[in-house]
Amino acid sequence: MTLLLALDQGTTSTRAIAFDSALEPRATAQIPLPQHFPTPGWVEHDAEEIFTHSLAVLREALARAGGTAANVAGIGITNQRETTVLWERRTGRPVGRAIVWQDRRTAPTCEALRAAGHEALVTARTGLLLDPYFAATKLGWMLDNIAGARAAAERGELCFGTIDSWLLFRLTEGRVHATDASNAARTLLLDIRTGTWDTELLELFRIPAALLPEVRDNAAPFGETTLLGGSIPILGMAGDQQAATLGQACFAPGMIKSTYGTGCFALLVTGEAPVPSTNRLLTTIAWQLGGRRHYALEGSIFVAGAAVQWLRDGLGIIREAREAGEFAAQANPAERVTLVPAFTGLGAPWWDAAARGAILGLTRASGRAEICRAALESVALQTADLLDAMRRDWPEMGRTVLRVDGGMAASDWTMQFLADILGAPVDRPVVQETTALGAAYLAGVQAGLLAPPGGAATHWRLDRRFQPGMAREEASRRHAEWQDAVRRVRSAG
Repeated sequence: MTLLLALDQGTTSTRAIAFDSALEPRATAQIPLPQHFPTPGWVEHDAEEIFTHSLAVLREALARAGGTAANVAGIGITNQRETTVLWERRTGRPVGRAIVWQDRRTAPTCEALRAAGHEALVTARTGLLLDPYFAATKLGWMLDNIAGARAAAERGELCFGTIDSWLLFRLTEGRVHATDASNAARTLLLDIRTGTWDTELLELFRIPAALLPEVRDNAAPFGETTLLGGSIPILGMAGDQQAATLGQACFAPGMIKSTYGTGCFALLVTGEAPVPSTNRLLTTIAWQLGGRRHYALEGSIFVAGAAVQWLRDGLGIIREAREAGEFAAQANPAERVTLVPAFTGLGAPWWDAAARGAILGLTRASGRAEICRAALESVALQTADLLDAMRRDWPEMGRTVLRVDGGMAASDWTMQFLADILGAPVDRPVVQETTALGAAYLAGVQAGLLAPPGGAATHWRLDRRFQPGMAREEASRRHAEWQDAVRRVRSAG
């Protein structure tokens, strides 16, 4: 049996899935990934731990599928984007912990650059905004705060990468230092129209060019690994949200997917021309094949599934994630509790790094059920904000079907409320691990086993369509309550 291995390195776990050549999952392995919070607003990972976990789950998934290296046509890698690693070129040893995409330590740097008038240039070249979310200011912080790092970088002794580059470097035992266009587009350093590193931006962020990986297509020969018992080609790489877009078969302009993991990320495919946003969304590369780039508008929400984790680990009011939906269904309809989960600031379309979370509307009758409902509702209401902004940027979008995936998509209660608030159908696929599916798909395309984007997608099948049932007046009232709550927690408010 021919296999395609997908390595899905996420914010809270590392997973590998072995797919057959028809993209049917055959075996899975997963290891939780600890996060480190050394001070408020800082979020870090142990990069070496990420690599050892990745190697372990690849080996386990391959063994569980009953295969060997000889059965594997290729590996596809997908990853938490923007998380930044700096390591020694000679030894492959990280020079410090990875700074996670959620980390807000560089908010003052971003504000200073914005105040100096640099955001217009950054947005014009990269499609992004000046925010701590992205990699460039994280990398700059590392160079300035790790002893000897800047001097070593200028001597060409260090490598920078997002998690894809880090894993590729280690899997190929230091032979390949490369990234793909979708991950490169999240650094604040890539001109998304040319697909090349931008000299002016490197100067602005004080980044030595010698640090940077080579930028390649999403489906390309990325080298080989011999760490799984034989030589296996690495044939695909994409950031997790772009991989999910491909896994959801959102190939045509106007198609949209939303992934509900730790955060929530909605991508609207817009075609081969980038669409600038006037509503503080991101213009990003959806995928690049054969040197041709396809673009998307993206809305990024920092807290989605993380709100449920907080209910479990922070408040202790649920024991398992699934209980949130069960309690939400029991909530008193007369209690109108709103949770704004701005634990690390607000993402799109607000981009308010200083905002902090709040629970509003509490009464003496409010309890666990109402707080659980508010946490789940917050995810749908944030999604409504994103889609409203997308419609203003790209009016052709209309009331399109939303394809959903990620851990929270398994909650029928949450997906039904999402359809109700959006007033549009929500489609959940059979294979909900679409991030890994997209990575395997890219490897399959490069291996010649699968057709590239554009034709009929044979790997996407519908599990359930959630149709809106809430009156639009009620949905509008709920959304207005939410927007009032957001205004109350914003730093400018």
